[in-house]
Amino acid sequence: MVLPIIAIVGRPNVGKSALFNRLLGQRTAIVSDVAGTTRDRVSSDAHWLDSRFILVDTGGIEAEDEMNPESVSGLGATQELLGSVQMQTSTALEDADVLIFVVDAIAGVTAKDHDAADAVRRAGKPVVLAANKADNDARELTVSEFYELGAGDPIPISAYHDIGIGELMDAVLKLAGSVSEPETNEDTLRIAIVGRPNVGKSTLLNAITGESRAIVSPVAGTTRDAIDTSYTYSGRAITLIDTAGLRRRGKAGRGIEKFSVLRAIQAIERADVALLLLDATELITAQDTHVAGLIEDAVRGAVIVVNKWDLADHDEIDQQSANRDIRIRLKFLEGAPITFTSAVHGRGVEGMLDAALRVYAEWTRTVDGGDLQRVLLAALAEHPIPTHGRGDVHMTRVVQTRTAPPSFVFRVNQPDRIHFSYKRYLENKIRDEFGFAGAPLRLHFRTRI
Repeated sequence: MVLPIIAIVGRPNVGKSALFNRLLGQRTAIVSDVAGTTRDRVSSDAHWLDSRFILVDTGGIEAEDEMNPESVSGLGATQELLGSVQMQTSTALEDADVLIFVVDAIAGVTAKDHDAADAVRRAGKPVVLAANKADNDARELTVSEFYELGAGDPIPISAYHDIGIGELMDAVLKLAGSVSEPETNEDTLRIAIVGRPNVGKSTLLNAITGESRAIVSPVAGTTRDAIDTSYTYSGRAITLIDTAGLRRRGKAGRGIEKFSVLRAIQAIERADVALLLLDATELITAQDTHVAGLIEDAVRGAVIVVNKWDLADHDEIDQQSANRDIRIRLKFLEGAPITFTSAVHGRGVEGMLDAALRVYAEWTRTVDGGDLQRVLLAALAEHPIPTHGRGDVHMTRVVQTRTAPPSFVFRVNQPDRIHFSYKRYLENKIRDEFGFAGAPLRLHFRTRI
């Protein structure tokens, strides 16, 4: 399922960041009475009730001439900064799936609200109009004047006082529910090519397909959005998803790059297997571990691809030492295959795709219930559950409840007393017996199955 992107937009100083923080339940965005405090887009994974989405806070929409990046060329630093903010907000308008258009119930309709409404209409996206700061009956009665903006029914809210937020999100999520994943055959294997900027993702995509389907450039950050490419390998239908380079969230620069990170996260979410590209000339960096963590968080299969192996200094590093270093630094990608490629020369591509097919087979694998129960009993006999008072802990049964990812439920009388180290022990026992190389496992502990 593709996570919808919901962007909060409006003129400056209407309370967009306050609403952003309210929906997240934490002070992520800076809130201030000074107009224009939010200069960059701020984004976060979010959820409301059972719905997940990506929430984006934006800088204020200014007048039409200020939204055109060409209009600020040659101006001073302040005007250039203003132009940068408007470029980012314009990108949010373009790429969001649903817009929350925020206005100020105290100030009423202003000329800048009309400018913002024009920008929202040009974006052509589903929109919900939120009249913020309507924290008493008198102000709620005045929100009808916002009908003149032509942005639909205004919903009175107060982000600060948590008023009307439920009604607002009901309307937003009703629109977001129409966001769907690009159509693919159910038997199609979806592979996301991910990694930090300039590790050769687009070059690898072109090497796989044998065509120049993605722009290739030595300039980091050339790919700004996720690109889907259909391909057949060994008789298997594959959708390849090339993505923008991912940096740690605090390191993502201004402009289009920061929003590209959201699309890349979406690509991982809707993939079955992620190819994590590393640069052989640097091997493992902090950015690489961050991207690997995103794959782990999304619970997707993984193949680690050491690209540009032709450029590595093999007097200093060989495949054995590279494997050892990767296993140490990326130990949370349990058993993920490691392959070595040179995308520019097309070397190692088939071995990488073969590894992806194997990981997918493990990610969708079902094990025999009797064999699974046997492994549990043997694990309990070899290493009983540690207990410290409050009676004994009894674990009596385990069942596999789903695949993609493989998920297991253990029946235990006191689930809260199973230490994470023992959970890890049980996971290792399952892997020792059944494999699941490159596939993340989910273990749940409940009193009933």
